Amino acid sequence: MKARPLPVSALAGILFLANLAAADPSAVKVQNDRVLVTEHLLAPGDTLLFPKNNATMLVYLDDGAVAERSNPAAKPTTNTVHRGEAVFKPPAKDSLPHLLRNAGPAVLRVVTTTLTGNGSPERWGTSGLAPNYKLLLENQYARVYDIRMGAGQSEPLHSHHDRVVICLSGAELQHTLPDGRTETATLKTGEIAWRRAATHVGHNLGKTDLWVIAIEPK
Repeated sequence: MKARPLPVSALAGILFLANLAAADPSAVKVQNDRVLVTEHLLAPGDTLLFPKNNATMLVYLDDGAVAERSNPAAKPTTNTVHRGEAVFKPPAKDSLPHLLRNAGPAVLRVVTTTLTGNGSPERWGTSGLAPNYKLLLENQYARVYDIRMGAGQSEPLHSHHDRVVICLSGAELQHTLPDGRTETATLKTGEIAWRRAATHVGHNLGKTDLWVIAIEPK
């Protein structure tokens, strides 16, 4: 019996999955009972596979282009992405995981935060945040916001929940606590860390502007 050729869509799906063999270099940055945070270095054509049963937050550390499929047989969509852009990926609704491929000509750095909990319907909005923070998105799984503070600037008393911090531009910081004590901290460009909930006044003591994306799991 003569074998029937595979449909074009199925063949494209197999080729797309084949790129998974060239697994991206990745490094786990944070792992606890609430999140798994990994930094990926995707060479052109490399593919990132999302966990099927958990929600995931992506933060791009470079400008670039990505092609995405909701399943291997679907037609890919190509989108431009930007440094500091945060994107939410819900758990897959079917048996196939979501896929993302670096469609640009250069290495693309991506940070994925897998949210291991089921989330909460509670809405935080901008509650507790400093006025200069920009709320990027909020859903049942997480609140995500953009923090920018110029060199020599300060921000008023504000509060954070437990969070992942992804630093796109580092700075020398000082935090003044409600009881008057001070703490110093250094965030380096490219640093990815877990920070506990805190209430403080922030000061940028350095000569560089601070830029951080914060992800607070629910």
